[in-house]
Amino acid sequence: MSFVDRLKLDLPVVQAPMAGVSTPLLAACVSEAGGLGSIGVGAVDAGAAQAMIAELRQRTRRPFNVNLFVHQPATPDPAREAAWLAWLAPLFAEFGASPPTALREIYKSFADDPHMLAMLLEVAPPVVSFHFGLPGRDVIEALRARGVYTMATATSLDEARRIAAAGIDAVVAQGIEAGGHRGVFDPEAPDDALGTVALTRLLVRATSLPVVAAGGIMDGAGIAAALDLGAVAAQLGTAFIACPESTASDAYRAALAGEGGYHTVLTSLISGRPARALANRFTALGEQRSGCRPPDYPIAYDAGKALHAAAVAKGEHGFGAYWAGQGAPLARAMPAAALVRTLGEELAASRR
Repeated sequence: MSFVDRLKLDLPVVQAPMAGVSTPLLAACVSEAGGLGSIGVGAVDAGAAQAMIAELRQRTRRPFNVNLFVHQPATPDPAREAAWLAWLAPLFAEFGASPPTALREIYKSFADDPHMLAMLLEVAPPVVSFHFGLPGRDVIEALRARGVYTMATATSLDEARRIAAAGIDAVVAQGIEAGGHRGVFDPEAPDDALGTVALTRLLVRATSLPVVAAGGIMDGAGIAAALDLGAVAAQLGTAFIACPESTASDAYRAALAGEGGYHTVLTSLISGRPARALANRFTALGEQRSGCRPPDYPIAYDAGKALHAAAVAKGEHGFGAYWAGQGAPLARAMPAAALVRTLGEELAASRR
């Protein structure tokens, strides 16, 4: 049975989870329109995640995806964290604020969250996907025993082979063009920075898993190209940020439609892990870092969020984590259901 048939999709379109921007409403609208809607729960606890899943199920009976972060837990380093806060201090001062006195690990990894696992086994969402790595094989088998279809992100052939060996059902080939956090398993390891085209084709030829192409895909022509490479579907994230059902702020939406959309930057400064964002004052700090290294993810994110809040309080929006892929200038502001229908029409036109 094909990926599309297994998940009962009308279109080979997967909406990227986009933790912090995607909502149950957005995911439900995508699923109701025939794609696979997604929510990201890596930034919330098990109780909040369960409430999001419950809301989604109230809005749609069609399949949807729940995405989890499986990063290695951060290693606290007080000296490194203090140095980072000292480096950021002049920016806080610009907005009449002081940096935090200490930083916290604000997001718990799914690898260290038994409450999240227990909740998922109880509610059994149709699809669960993993980013930044993989849980243990026992976790994967437990989810599959509950009828959950599993997916995981790979940025390289090595990661894809590890995904296949773990018993995951499908792999998301995340090219370097993709917005948001790069799904590398080890952020300290060399990254070949493969583009979506090359990575998708490599994974199609070298693995037996269904491949979902992700990164820079914004319209039906891009979806058609991914399918021609052998992908079973395309995952789009940046394309849905401008939808009214997302929680993107007015400043985020303005930045997406502005000049920064033409100059996205891959940076670790905001969160401590490489992520592609719209060019702004925060991303520009990379040129001034002078060897100062941010703390581990997500400890660094605690500082980034505090700086953004201090700046916004003074009317400055240049320090937001405005994640977006290289296709950002192609974004269209329309309801999610209308966007999915448009993607389907464009895909059909590309196939004629």
